[in-house]
Amino acid sequence: MAGLSAISPAAADALERWLEHERALKGAAENTLAAYRADVAGFLAFLGRHLAAAAGRQALREITLSEMRAWMAHERGRGVSARTLARALSAVKGFYRWLAEREGFDATAVLAVRAPKYRRSLPRPLTEAAARDMIETVGAQAQRRWVAARDIAVVTLLYGCGLRISEALALNGDALPLARTLRIRGKGGRERQVPVLPAARAAVECYVALCPYPPEPDAPLFRGVRGGRLNPRLLADAMQRARRQLGLPAGATPHAMRHSFATHLLAAGGDLRAIQELLGHASLSTTQAYTAVDTARLLEIYQSAHPRA
Repeated sequence: MAGLSAISPAAADALERWLEHERALKGAAENTLAAYRADVAGFLAFLGRHLAAAAGRQALREITLSEMRAWMAHERGRGVSARTLARALSAVKGFYRWLAEREGFDATAVLAVRAPKYRRSLPRPLTEAAARDMIETVGAQAQRRWVAARDIAVVTLLYGCGLRISEALALNGDALPLARTLRIRGKGGRERQVPVLPAARAAVECYVALCPYPPEPDAPLFRGVRGGRLNPRLLADAMQRARRQLGLPAGATPHAMRHSFATHLLAAGGDLRAIQELLGHASLSTTQAYTAVDTARLLEIYQSAHPRA
């Protein structure tokens, strides 16, 4: 944790208790908790340096709007992007909201601070043809047949079921044989049911038949060559080689397959709320980004068909 000398033991203890609250009651993922810890610890360290003394509980209670602005100006001054600062501010607000409720003080100076504005980058989905080509080509990157079948099966699940790469690689042997629907535990511990297309079932069955490691209920479904759980980096590398072969943009990543799943469903007339459920988004506003993607695509088609004179 950066800047420990500038954080009082009491403040460090409060941070760990908040993180445990997020883990136990809200089901926050470990990666999320690590980001929260880094963001809030960085804020507490700055506050300690700014006050020329380790920020204790009393200092946290008496924080002012001026000190919040000083922290944000400091972060921007060292090159932190508006998007990253907005994420850090969200973590700090969450910490303060919890602390204020526990200790009974007014945290308005923190909670009223507005996040810096930034332009949200829209997801860049592949076309339907490019998505199919990616699935076919990714298997050609592996020399071993079972590894090729494995990579095809994973990418098919990303595109056919809208899974995150972490969700697909978290599957164990007890998911076999794949049924018509698959229960997925996603971000925040939220569970959802996703339909499994016949093509996805067939791809997984092909991989299982070729895999040298027999499926076991408590063992990883998708394995690396040494038998451990498949590292997502390896799949990303296979897709990188495939997209270069196909001439696709750098945005053709594992997550782009999930974006493509959502965008193609929407283009086919899918209901936005239903797509939200399939993707496991906590907020509909997250899913609504795909409406912007669809609109952007229509504008591109229009402009190519009707170029300016």
